[in-house]
Amino acid sequence: MVIVVIIVLLIAIAVLVAYNIHIQKKIEAFNNINQQINNLSILQDFMKVAGEEDSVDAKINKINDIVIEKYDIKYSTIVVFDGAEYVIKATNVDEIHHETLANLHNEEIFQDSVSTATPKYITIDNENEKLPYQKVEMGRAKSAMFFPLYIDNIYIGYWIMESGRMHAFDKTDTAIIEVVKDNIISILSTMSYQDAMEKIVRTDKFTGLYSAEYLYGRAKKTFDKFPTSAVCMFKIVNIEEINEKASRQIGNEIITEVSNIVKTKMPSQYVFVRYMGPKFVIVFSGVEEGSVEEFLKTLKKEMEELEIVEEAEEVEVKKVINGKRVKVRELKEEKSASPKVNFVVSTYYKGTGIEQLNKKLEEYLDSAEESESKINYI
Repeated sequence: MVIVVIIVLLIAIAVLVAYNIHIQKKIEAFNNINQQINNLSILQDFMKVAGEEDSVDAKINKINDIVIEKYDIKYSTIVVFDGAEYVIKATNVDEIHHETLANLHNEEIFQDSVSTATPKYITIDNENEKLPYQKVEMGRAKSAMFFPLYIDNIYIGYWIMESGRMHAFDKTDTAIIEVVKDNIISILSTMSYQDAMEKIVRTDKFTGLYSAEYLYGRAKKTFDKFPTSAVCMFKIVNIEEINEKASRQIGNEIITEVSNIVKTKMPSQYVFVRYMGPKFVIVFSGVEEGSVEEFLKTLKKEMEELEIVEEAEEVEVKKVINGKRVKVRELKEEKSASPKVNFVVSTYYKGTGIEQLNKKLEEYLDSAEESESKINYI
């Protein structure tokens, strides 16, 4: 009888153990699913930020804030090599520590991590110690995880998260943090084109206008507030003739004065750039293309009434007289020129490629007859 009871108890214990194991596996599966959902939610937040009409620096700071909030990290810093130096792109650490954080790649403790593309975890064991990379600060960070960032096997910088507690990351699931790191890399890679566009913008020395690249970066924030906008490209079609028959100086003055006419008449909410050479672009933010005709007619009339005159003057020239080279003064004839301008207008739809639209407008102007000088809609 006792043996039977013992067997029954052993069976019951075995069943309970098996049941507990089954429950534990379900809990682990649930936690994994929950973590995957959380990671997916964070990735969606990242992608939402990437799609916003904002500067690259602002986006990276938002991403860093998401990491801090969602993973309950005390400090988070993203440092990127911009081609010349290491720059802090995002951090919630006081500025007094920025120089240290921007030079962690020089610290011996992190150099193996950078060269092997593996994370590095460091912590202190008592309150009187400080982390190896800390210079003067004590108590701000007592543990840290350092992650080198690589895009296509190219080292581009690092991400470091820090805690004010010792051994804060001992039980951290590094697989989860690797997902965060990969997401940060993905966003940095995605935004590299935008970053290049923002930094390549130049100011034209003759007109003071931004170059065409301005349209693809900062300017988009202006006209993408509206579903549609009218885009006008115009070209000074006789600029080569002016340069050849009058002078290049007159040609440069024509370009400057034509741009000044637009600048003095154009409301501030519109965008005006020197596209390339004698071509310019105006984006009428939130305006339908049919509504800009009278404004463009006014611009065109004033532009083509413009006349740049280079007055006659005496100049010193060298001539050969009786076999000798001598200096003589001659009267340089008066020269003048007026621009002839061709306009083309189309509609930009928010979310589409304005660079493709500009290409279409440019192709139209370049293929038009040289004698054409009017306002066209395509």
